[in-house]
Amino acid sequence: MKENNIKESNQEDYKELIQAALEVREKSHSPYSHFKVGAAVVTGGGKIFTGTNVENASFSATICAERSAFVKAVSEGEKNFRAVAITSSYNEYVFPCGVCRQFMTEFAKDKDIDVILALGVDDYKVYKLSELIPHSFTLK
Repeated sequence: MKENNIKESNQEDYKELIQAALEVREKSHSPYSHFKVGAAVVTGGGKIFTGTNVENASFSATICAERSAFVKAVSEGEKNFRAVAITSSYNEYVFPCGVCRQFMTEFAKDKDIDVILALGVDDYKVYKLSELIPHSFTLK
């Protein structure tokens, strides 16, 4: 967990979140695809949790950076999120996979969260999770 706290969502906060995702991306375990991904989530209280992709020789056992960050936060008792920043080693905006989109909806039931796709701290796009998965599966 990163010690810094984000108090309100704005562009400066996005830059801090993106920087955290860029830093953790370097810790990726991606010996098969060489596709490094870093993610950082910010909670409703402003705490930042990071995660990176961890590949496995059995590809189905691989965990994505987004889920890694969310699981780390949830394991610390957090379940209220405002935004997630996603970076990759490719020079293009990388969207979360379908499994990650569905996974994130579990924690966006009461409000939509921002999904920030970033190439760098000054080069990013922001989407609402509901734009990326408009008809997610829920048990309501």
